[in-house]
Amino acid sequence: MAHACLSRQCRHGLLACMLAVAGLAAVAPVAAAAEPGGVTVAVISLAGDERYASRRLERAYPGHPQGRPMDAARLAAEDAAVELQTAGLTLKVREVLLADAQALPKALNELKAAGVHHLVADLPVTEMNQLVRAAPAALGGAMVFNAGLDNDALRGDQCAAHLLHTFPSRQMLTDSLAQYLAARSWRKVLILQGPLPGDQLQGEALMRSARRYGLKITQTRPFKLSGDPRERDLSNTRLLTGEREHDVVAVMDSDGEFARMLPYATQWPRPVVGASGLMAAAWHPQWERNGGPQLSRRFQRLARRPMQSQDWAAWAAVKAVAAVLVDEPNAGIPRQLKRLRSGAVYLDGFKGPRLSFRPWDGQLRQPIFLSHIDGVVGLAPLDGVLHPTEVMDTLGVDEKESTCRARP
Repeated sequence: MAHACLSRQCRHGLLACMLAVAGLAAVAPVAAAAEPGGVTVAVISLAGDERYASRRLERAYPGHPQGRPMDAARLAAEDAAVELQTAGLTLKVREVLLADAQALPKALNELKAAGVHHLVADLPVTEMNQLVRAAPAALGGAMVFNAGLDNDALRGDQCAAHLLHTFPSRQMLTDSLAQYLAARSWRKVLILQGPLPGDQLQGEALMRSARRYGLKITQTRPFKLSGDPRERDLSNTRLLTGEREHDVVAVMDSDGEFARMLPYATQWPRPVVGASGLMAAAWHPQWERNGGPQLSRRFQRLARRPMQSQDWAAWAAVKAVAAVLVDEPNAGIPRQLKRLRSGAVYLDGFKGPRLSFRPWDGQLRQPIFLSHIDGVVGLAPLDGVLHPTEVMDTLGVDEKESTCRARP
């Protein structure tokens, strides 16, 4: 039909024919651009994840998630849409909610059939390790983002070449706190240590940070929440903090129930840091610089709750996928991993500096907020902290200290 129309136009003169040809040439690129390449990012979580139990969500423990991060992933896809469209690409997110760990193989088979290779994992540590082991073979190549776990082992002995971390490590969080305490000359620290495995790991990380930044641990005292009358003293905040020679109380409580009761309940007027009071976090909804208010407001409108660190990490993971796709639209997964882990691809995390991934453990370099429930009081790395090459590598395990041996 187009050819016949063109022939009729040409009967009326050469100029009409030239205009018609020019019109067809102008339409052709538009038609090509209307069929961009499509990429899907799967957000994988566990239905029975205790972090999202209704009781925990109702209590909203400081530093804990207040909802699943799917809305944050959707927001990131919307934020990147224009840039991706310019590169001839589209990106969408797909939620995968596992009934239990046994459902993972079937879910991976479905993702393979859909051509999905980019995964944002919001899983407990056991299921995370299962996913990391299974995904590359099951999908024919995979890129997995950890968007919710601070476990240092995932960046160390349990690392993988295809595993990237947008959530900060536990060591990054305690290093941030230690930098702030040292800068304030609050160097004498009383540690209240919980009984859970996560509490112990937090305490070990803080001890390493204390040695790194010159803090003194005055005492380490165990706490325990128990209904046994014989253990009542282990939850008595005034008895636990009766030792006077400390500047701050650091509470190591991965559960959060005890920590939330500690501020203003100590024997002496001392700041509380760690799992309550002054905390280190990847995101705070009251961050008021670098476009932070706009990001927080957009998320609030979409999810109807404030953005938390886990939400930001999921948002950053999808933004990282978009950034590497724009960097080399035709690159395969191995090439994308190399580009990201080489530090050659940057993303804007609305925290100030451009963010990049560390080659040695796949961790996203990022500033960490020092904050309380109502606002941000500092940003780590703090002014005056130095590093030979990259100051953000003063947070967490540096290259010479890393036990990760997996490289893409």
